[in-house]
Amino acid sequence: MHIVFFGDQHAESLGGAQVSMRLQRKYLERAGHTVTIVAPRMHAARARLAGAEDDPGYVDLPSVPITADREYSLTWPGRRTDRFLDRALTRRPPVDLVHVQADFWGAFIGHRFAHRHGIPAVHTMHNRVDVGIAAVTPLHRPVLGVLNLWRRTALRGIGAQPHGADGWAYLAGIAAESRAVTAPSGHFARRLEQHDVFGSVDVIWNGIDDEVREQVLAALRQAQGPGTERKPGRPRFIWLGRMSPEKRLLPFLEAVVASDVDADIEIVGGGGERRAAERIAAWAGRPGIHFAGRIGYADVLARIAAADAVVQTSIGFETQGMTPFEAATLGTPTVVSDPDIAAELRGGLWAVPDAGADEPARVAALAETLRTAAADIAAGRAPEPDPQVAADFRQSSRTAAMLEVYGRAIAG
Repeated sequence: MHIVFFGDQHAESLGGAQVSMRLQRKYLERAGHTVTIVAPRMHAARARLAGAEDDPGYVDLPSVPITADREYSLTWPGRRTDRFLDRALTRRPPVDLVHVQADFWGAFIGHRFAHRHGIPAVHTMHNRVDVGIAAVTPLHRPVLGVLNLWRRTALRGIGAQPHGADGWAYLAGIAAESRAVTAPSGHFARRLEQHDVFGSVDVIWNGIDDEVREQVLAALRQAQGPGTERKPGRPRFIWLGRMSPEKRLLPFLEAVVASDVDADIEIVGGGGERRAAERIAAWAGRPGIHFAGRIGYADVLARIAAADAVVQTSIGFETQGMTPFEAATLGTPTVVSDPDIAAELRGGLWAVPDAGADEPARVAALAETLRTAAADIAAGRAPEPDPQVAADFRQSSRTAAMLEVYGRAIAG
């Protein structure tokens, strides 16, 4: 079977959806299938270092960079892109299934392709577009209105396009001609169904690479030695993610300062708020806050495994929240701010009390939870993650579940 993925961003760029697509491709190809990933060409030098330009499994669409670091790009959906894509895919085997894993231009391009060629489509919803846009602009309502207008224009004639102007109408529109829709968490799947985005949404978590997980845990056991449950030292917290407002990195650092917790804090990732985050750390005079920058997948997992706790700080935005699940799979507990993620983890966490929309109260609640977690870690009573989560999160099991969805979609 030849499956074509469509993404908003190149699979070698930074982001949870991109990591997931690379893993899905790896395990689908191991199962004997062919995978092509269609996305805008990445302009950052890292694309060349990753070998993406020479990989026949990538179809890089003409694009323009949209961020200062040239990490992310945009391809305009339209007839010119359609023609380029059709020509490019003549050099690949006939396509059996389209799997759209995009929310914006990649979704438009993918569903236009599926409709044009009469190919069944599966859509994975990765993004709460309403929450994400509201986090970065006070003009989120007019922005959503423009997005919906763009959606109706780009997908004219493709399924029954809703006339609404909110985030749910937008998501329903981009999935209008899909034969199946999947979501990476139960809480997001329920919301999609409740808002009539799709009738029945399959829950398929984004996974962790089975092999890399085993390598990371083996290296950790070797480094710790026999009989050592925890490396001595101050509690070690790690925060990972994109440094943008919806991820709430700055409130996390404010909570660290307010908590006065005696701990080492590692920040992994990059983005527009890095300088502001570094200023908070410098102003607080906290030498225990370390910025690791952007690092590779295996190194990320190794640092999660070596930490005493991951800290998850976004609220209401995540459609899954990869890091708490990666942490659970590696045996590391999490400080969890989002109640939906806390419920899905089923244990192995410190839940931050709900403070509503009051941001100062949220920071205070997080600070108190950090103090509690640090005390529990130092006393050797940190909670243990649910072992079933570790089993269910492996990519091999996720690929098997997705292949069942593919089979239904192709059967109609």
